Amino acid sequence: MSSGSPAGAGAEAGAVAGASRRSLAAHEVAEVALAALRHQGVVIVSEHHGVDCRFANNTITTNGIRRQRRVTVVAVDPRSDGSAVGVASATGTGPGGFGLGGPGGAASWVDLVRVAEADAAAAAPADDAADLVAGPAAADYAEPPVPSGFPVLSRVTAGLGDSFARAEADGLVLAGFAEHAVDTVYLASTTGLRLRHVQPAGRLQVVARTADGTASSWAGAGTTDFVDVDVHAMVERVRQRVAWGGRRVEIPAGRYPTVLPPDAVADLVCMLGDACAGRDAEEGHSVFAAPGGGTRVGERLTPLPFDLRGDPAEPGLRCTPFVVAGGSGSDVSVFDNGLPIGRTAWIAGGVLDRLRYHRAGAARSQVPVAPPVDNLVLELPGATASVDELVAQVDRGLLVTCLWYIREVDPATLLLTGLTRDGVYLVEGGEVTGAVNNFRFNESPLDVLARASVVGATRPALSREWNEWFPRTAMPSLLVPDFNMSSVSPAT
Repeated sequence: MSSGSPAGAGAEAGAVAGASRRSLAAHEVAEVALAALRHQGVVIVSEHHGVDCRFANNTITTNGIRRQRRVTVVAVDPRSDGSAVGVASATGTGPGGFGLGGPGGAASWVDLVRVAEADAAAAAPADDAADLVAGPAAADYAEPPVPSGFPVLSRVTAGLGDSFARAEADGLVLAGFAEHAVDTVYLASTTGLRLRHVQPAGRLQVVARTADGTASSWAGAGTTDFVDVDVHAMVERVRQRVAWGGRRVEIPAGRYPTVLPPDAVADLVCMLGDACAGRDAEEGHSVFAAPGGGTRVGERLTPLPFDLRGDPAEPGLRCTPFVVAGGSGSDVSVFDNGLPIGRTAWIAGGVLDRLRYHRAGAARSQVPVAPPVDNLVLELPGATASVDELVAQVDRGLLVTCLWYIREVDPATLLLTGLTRDGVYLVEGGEVTGAVNNFRFNESPLDVLARASVVGATRPALSREWNEWFPRTAMPSLLVPDFNMSSVSPAT
């Protein structure tokens, strides 16, 4: 890998002197840090602006506003035996409080560069080394970060205001939170690449409980701006489910025909998406490892022709269209920062089509490069059924609201264990007839897809377990004829 031209001491001193008297704009931080690098490197500046409100006992209790800047410097140390890399990051809050022991001026970011360079000097050659991504400067690169603000929550707070009064009259207690954030990312490289991406994201979660706490239900929604979130419909959904709990039935553990709504499917499928690392499969550490070595790419995984994909341009789930990596791993590399990301089919027509690889790993394995994508869509082409239509096909079984406390038991089969929470309902003769006790489950999401007998329409979904880290998903509802409720849980 060829190194860039070292920044001259005079240029560095000039940059520091010209900017240290004031807080720097995000793109200016990147430029100061790049100018201080002795060799090649990448600087990532992320500006986070967020607002939230929390509610409990049928009233809004707190609200807050957050602002944070995170700066990551990736320094490359070119050597005859291979390039080494060092990474250093700093995070601060407030309009002028960013930096390392200073007011956020240029000297702070030069210090951060020196930390990254020292890390690189002490590191072994990187096995993911590749030429840094080159490209032009985006037209919007120097534009300021996009803020969030309380007006974006106004539809939520207005809807909650109406819902609190009705809940009080019905003897219910509503609790939950709404939050919205905008992350503006600036990525700059010594190759001349300059990129900027604005990522809005919002979440609303509502839990309804009876006053005595004997019944509860949850509903959630992900969004970019809350325009597409119907608060009254969400509250009506949890109110109806709590009403189903008026009849309580205790049933034993076992395998039951089970309807999983899209949110519960997301709880499982997010783990399936996370398992799509090519190197892990090649080393025999994942469900996608082939017996005897290699991967299962090209193998049929499900009888039904499911598609599982990531796509930065997916309507309603748009996400960063280039790699932003503050560290390297088995399938992501700091050397790939700025690499374009396109639509990627992980599973196509029920067949494993692609696993994740950074450029160096893909070259070694002679496979296509496939960076991670920050959204996930599961779809059965042509499926149109609703959750209610799936329930209507169950003679005696269960409807699960959401899953919780999910942990991996065996990576070789992707066996997961977890708990049901806030509403498991008995279905008899195609109708919900009451609530049942909670369970611990043991299932592999890949096995669940392989055994699904009826599949509903794909719609935006919010995993309750993983939404903080992976909020952009769209999933179908599933009818699984023998979902494994392995033991009764005492949780209420």
